[in-house]
Amino acid sequence: MKPTLLVLAAGMGSRYGSLKQMDGLGPCGEAIIDYSIYDAIRAGFGKVVFVIRHSFAEAFQKVYSKERFGGRIEVEFVYQELEYIPEGYSIPEGREKPWGTNHALMMAANVINEPFAAINADDFYGKESFRTMADYLRSIEGTCGKYAMVGYHLENTLSEFGSVSRGVCVTDSEDHLVSVTERTAIERKGDTIFYTENGKDTPLAPHSFVSMNFWGFTPEYFKYSEEIFKSFLADEKTKTNLKAEFFIPYVVDVLIKRGDAKLKVLNCDAKWFGVTYKEDRPFVVGKIKSLIEAGAYPANLWNK
Repeated sequence: MKPTLLVLAAGMGSRYGSLKQMDGLGPCGEAIIDYSIYDAIRAGFGKVVFVIRHSFAEAFQKVYSKERFGGRIEVEFVYQELEYIPEGYSIPEGREKPWGTNHALMMAANVINEPFAAINADDFYGKESFRTMADYLRSIEGTCGKYAMVGYHLENTLSEFGSVSRGVCVTDSEDHLVSVTERTAIERKGDTIFYTENGKDTPLAPHSFVSMNFWGFTPEYFKYSEEIFKSFLADEKTKTNLKAEFFIPYVVDVLIKRGDAKLKVLNCDAKWFGVTYKEDRPFVVGKIKSLIEAGAYPANLWNK
């Protein structure tokens, strides 16, 4: 069975200033998401599932239809909204945004029954990362609790134009993840990289492994997620923090610590880049142009 690619595309790009998932950065208007799907097809993924919002569904589906990809990969859409929570739980008064990346992932529970990878729509991961992940997912078909992520060095994942969020990882001698902690305000200050929390700056090692939200799971992960999400929603900290988010690293960390899963950090030569801020755009356009000139991608990705 071919693995599935789950694309988290429900974020509205508030820091970027527009719907960055659809921003044309390639020579024929290709967005970063196009290059990810192109790489996924080459790596042997059989289906792509987009997590989007109803507010922009019509525009998104018009562009990212099955026909866009020439029928080379199946396409499905699911939706993330604030009110999509388990029965019996309530939304804290005043909360406006959905619950984060793992909440988005949960929206695909009814359409994925095979090993799958989850990625951000606005991150460029590189073709080798998709090949590495696809090989791993094929190797774990029929198993439970053998997960993976593609690891990147922190210093290679920063923006020059503001802070970023990263899952900072600790691994053991066999490259299994020991813990992952989401840090939501990481930036370089002078020659040092810091994360800021409660007004305090804490340094991070430049070569620290971080998650760029390129994960590999098997289908039982959805059941684990629902169970942990219920505990998350019942927590008093969640009820009083209107910006609390149910991140993928949070769920992974819970599963590892209680012994329900092991997660392999996959090393590959792929280089990450992305558009967190509008000012990142020219750099990304230049990187894509360089890759095309080097023969990594055709100038017209879908040859229309």
